[in-house]
Amino acid sequence: NCVGRGFRRRFVKDSAGNVLIDGDSVTIIKDMKVKGSSSTLKVGTKVRNIRLVNGPGDHDIEAKVDGFGPMNLKSSIVRKA
Repeated sequence: NCVGRGFRRRFVKDSAGNVLIDGDSVTIIKDMKVKGSSSTLKVGTKVRNIRLVNGPGDHDIEAKVDGFGPMNLKSSIVRKA
């Protein structure tokens, strides 16, 4: 319990407003070009076992995506599965 110790709990929500936690599975809700790759991350791609991080820019999810490897994602383009 972090209450009263100066810690602030940060909630990360998906595109539908559901609170995400480490280990959740999410689904990509819109096609996304992958930086440094010629392929596209398609709608409906399931991403398992996410980790919530303070990533670069607005990216707050870290995960391994099948066929793409590790990447950072924005919570605004995913929905809890």
